Amino acid sequence: MAEIADSPLANQAKKSLEHENIETGEPKMRARDVDVYYGQKKAIDSVDIDVYTEFVTAFIGPSGCGKSTFLRALNRMNDTIPSARVTGTIELDGEDIYASGMDVVQLRARVGMVFQKPNPFPKSIYDNIAYGPKIHGLAEAKPDLDNIVEKSLRRAGLWEEVKDRLADSGTALSGGQQQRLCIARAIAVDPEVILMDEPCSALDPIATAKIEELIDELRGRYGIVIVTHSMQQAARVSQRTAFFHLGNLVEYGHTSDIFTNPVEKRTQDYITGRYG
Repeated sequence: MAEIADSPLANQAKKSLEHENIETGEPKMRARDVDVYYGQKKAIDSVDIDVYTEFVTAFIGPSGCGKSTFLRALNRMNDTIPSARVTGTIELDGEDIYASGMDVVQLRARVGMVFQKPNPFPKSIYDNIAYGPKIHGLAEAKPDLDNIVEKSLRRAGLWEEVKDRLADSGTALSGGQQQRLCIARAIAVDPEVILMDEPCSALDPIATAKIEELIDELRGRYGIVIVTHSMQQAARVSQRTAFFHLGNLVEYGHTSDIFTNPVEKRTQDYITGRYG
């Protein structure tokens, strides 16, 4: 395994783990024996995984391996696909998110999502952020809403760039700014977990670096799960990594272990570029 342990990828993973001396509590989300079906086709096979607030968790694997499908199961986004069916148990703070009494709208406020392509609403920057707090009743008066908008944009590292143009359309921003606006929009409803589905794949390197810095700043405040096609990104931003292949969770553990001393040969073959 020397070729892995001494690789730049491994060194990035070690650096990401340098500040990880944290005692973990109970996982924020817990998935057990989760299968996802599209019609008769099983896309995810018996996955167990924990998501902690203290750590960024990265899902890696080749295209079509099931990582985005599993991510969408964590806030019932697969419910929007008529043929999709999820079995097993996924809990948020010990509560089964697939229980019949679960309010899916409230669930998606608690478990927010940032998509691959930035998708700001065709509204002003201000209204993009204010929309969620309004419909969820989180702000009683205009000053409360103003405060949420500013706080969310500050947390997303965007306030200084847009504070004088809040009435401008969110779609007029650059791609990287739009993605940070979408992160701010997710933050505005005070979520507990943020799911990110390849949030940097449409961005240039400078915008990607800003998103990665933002992810690091948000860690510990929210549980963060990121699907990424970039192993280098997973090594830089995450403290836990899950490797998916053909719908199976092959290996899950400390990012540094996955990239320096993987247990499974399939993991080693993937991260050394033998396939994928």
